[in-house]
Amino acid sequence: MFRESPRNPTREGVLRAAEKIAALVPATPLLPVEVNGMRIHAKCDNLHPIGAFKIRGAWHRLTDLSPDERAAGVVAVSSGNHAQGVAFAARELGIEAAIVMPADAPQVKLDATRGMGAEVILYDRAGGEDRDVIANALCDERGRTLVHAYADPWVIEGQGSMGVEIAAQLGRSPSRIVVCCGGGGLAAGLALACPDSAIVPVEPEGWDDVARSLASGEIQRVGPDAPKTICDAIQTPSTAPVNFAVLKGRAEPGVAVSDAEVRAAQRFAFAKLRLVVEPGGAAALAAAIAGKVDLDEATVVTLTGGNTDARAFARVLSTSD
Repeated sequence: MFRESPRNPTREGVLRAAEKIAALVPATPLLPVEVNGMRIHAKCDNLHPIGAFKIRGAWHRLTDLSPDERAAGVVAVSSGNHAQGVAFAARELGIEAAIVMPADAPQVKLDATRGMGAEVILYDRAGGEDRDVIANALCDERGRTLVHAYADPWVIEGQGSMGVEIAAQLGRSPSRIVVCCGGGGLAAGLALACPDSAIVPVEPEGWDDVARSLASGEIQRVGPDAPKTICDAIQTPSTAPVNFAVLKGRAEPGVAVSDAEVRAAQRFAFAKLRLVVEPGGAAALAAAIAGKVDLDEATVVTLTGGNTDARAFARVLSTSD
C-alpha cells in the first residue's frame, strides 16, 4: 500500500540533489573493469560512508523537510541500506527516525542502523506482514513524514544524483547503465539523470516484478511463492506508481539473475576491483558477467552496496558454485 506522492520527480530535482550530495561527500569512483573481453566501468557506491548508494535519496529528502516536519521526525522502511541512509541523515540533521526493518535483515545492517541512533521496528517479512502498512500507521500515530525507500519523488531524485556523477566522470552519457533494482528508485532516478542512456534493471530471479511490469505495461507484484534470495537489499514486493511512471516506456527490458550468478559477481569484484560488494549490490555486475546484457565501452554497471556480514562474505569467497 503506497501513499500517493505529493509531486512528480524531475530532472531538475535530480540536478539539485546532485549539488547537495556533492557538498556532503566526494563522488564515488567510476572504475574501469574488463568483463568478457570488454572494458566497461563500475560505479562504486558501495564506498559511500554508509556502504551504499541510499545516502543520496535520504539526504535529499531530509534536507528538504520543513522545520515542522523536522521537529516531528521521520519513518522509513528498509531491509538495511535505506535504513542506514535515513539514520545517517537524521543524525546529522538532528531529526528523530524510526525505521521499519525485516526481522531477518542482516545483523550488520540492523546494528549499523541502531548505532546511528535510529529506532528500529521489526516486522515478519516471511510471515507476510506488510511493511508499508506498519510504516503508514506509525506516521499517522506520530505525525511523522514517511521517507519511503523508493516510492518517494525526493528519494528518486536523490538516487539519480549517481547518474550526474557518472556522466561527469565518463565525460559523456553512458550508452547504458546496468542497475541493481528492487523497487525501482535508483533505476527511475538514473532514467531522469541520463535521458540519453539505456537503463537496464537487474533483479533477483523470482523477484523480477519490475521487469514483468515493464513487459506487461501494468504494475505486477512478486508471487506468494517467490523463492528465497540472498539479495535482501533488492527484495521488494512491487514497484510503485511514481517509479513505474518514470520507467514505463523508458527502461530496457529487465534482467533476472540467480544467487549463483550474484555470488560469482561478488568474487569477481573482490578479485578484480579489490572491493567488498553485498549480494544485492552485485546484481548488475552479475548480469554483465553472465552475458545477459549487451556491453560496450560506454556501459556502466552499478555496485550499489557493500554491507555484508563478514562470515557470509568469507563463505562466498571460499566456495564456488
